[in-house]
Amino acid sequence: MAFSEFTSTAEHLYDKWIKLIENADPRTKDWLLMPSPILQTAIILFYIFFVTLLGPRIMENRKPFNLKPVLVIYNFSVVALSLYMCYEFVMSGWGTGYSFGCDLLDPSRSPQAMRMAWTCWLYYFSKFIEMLDTIFFVLRKKQNQVSFLHVFHHSIMPFTWWFGVRFSPGGLGTFHAPLNCVVHVIMYTYYGLSALGPTFQKFLWWKKHLTSIQLIQFVIVTIHISQYYFMKECPYPYPIFIYLITLYGVVFLLLFLNFWYHAYTKGKRLPKVLQNATMLQNNNDIHHKKE
Repeated sequence: MAFSEFTSTAEHLYDKWIKLIENADPRTKDWLLMPSPILQTAIILFYIFFVTLLGPRIMENRKPFNLKPVLVIYNFSVVALSLYMCYEFVMSGWGTGYSFGCDLLDPSRSPQAMRMAWTCWLYYFSKFIEMLDTIFFVLRKKQNQVSFLHVFHHSIMPFTWWFGVRFSPGGLGTFHAPLNCVVHVIMYTYYGLSALGPTFQKFLWWKKHLTSIQLIQFVIVTIHISQYYFMKECPYPYPIFIYLITLYGVVFLLLFLNFWYHAYTKGKRLPKVLQNATMLQNNNDIHHKKE
């Protein structure tokens, strides 16, 4: 009886999924990773398994890899890709017609609409490239940097963006993508300079501001998407995406605020030059209190 109910429920859910897919954007259905979310889900699950269990076990009795040349090339390549995607987002809508209000998806096959859809797919695919961040941490035995926030962020982004590209590759639901590209230009520039070695450490005093920039990003995303709830009429075809983006903005704002509190209140994640300054300041404060 229980098995019969289970199979009936499974069949019902499968039928609903098929009907949902039939209403998806036909333009992106044959693009890489787009026919089904199964392959991307498998990649994401293996990524989580590798960076949390398999990778650390493999590296347990090994020396950390020296990946300096790889990191330099990788980080500045992501900078170039982020710049390109930002440009494409601007030219395909966000700088050429979007109102930053109730911007709807253009489902046509016009050059402009296809350019936006393609850019959304490229942004989605870039999330898999950025998983290398965590893999490099594991190979360099920097497991302390493989935090819940880090892994969660790199896992949830490609998973949710599959649905965005498959159903609504354009419109107001994509606002956070070009904004995120701008943030990544700044972030990966920092990572690239850091990978160049001690010579550039004196130019990296602005590390603490990276988290500030990310926090500002989530505030802007939340404010932008929240206007939907106050519009008298906005026939956006998939309100569920609006709700998810709102949740995304709020959750990541809270998570990054928590990271900020624990990472920087005691100067643990600052560059060495600022760590020394923080320690000196703390020692002076203790000395003054004793006096």
